[in-house]
Amino acid sequence: MGPLKGIRILDLTHAVAGPVCTLFLGDMGAEIVKIEKPGRGDNTRYNNISDRFASEAVTAGGDYFLSINRNKRSMAVDMKSPEGREIILKLAKDADVMVQNFRPGTVQRLGLDYEAI
Repeated sequence: MGPLKGIRILDLTHAVAGPVCTLFLGDMGAEIVKIEKPGRGDNTRYNNISDRFASEAVTAGGDYFLSINRNKRSMAVDMKSPEGREIILKLAKDADVMVQNFRPGTVQRLGLDYEAI
């Protein structure tokens, strides 16, 4: 089902550009594992949500979030904790590609830079 079938992507992206990048990879058949912040998830989960549907949005997300995160599996991991870092490193061992769009220096501070992975 696409040229990237069998490729696993570890998705540490947020906001717009990163999730759209991994969306395209998923549309081409890659398996995407998206990592989100515990408790809140990606900030775009809450875009375009009316008060009437706010409780459902906590688990599902708004229209925008759902449209740029289709074809992805998601899990919450606290990447700032030692346990969370170990989870990411374990997931990275099984991934073919890791995509992140943090500010410069963030993955180094988290111990999740290219050398660590």
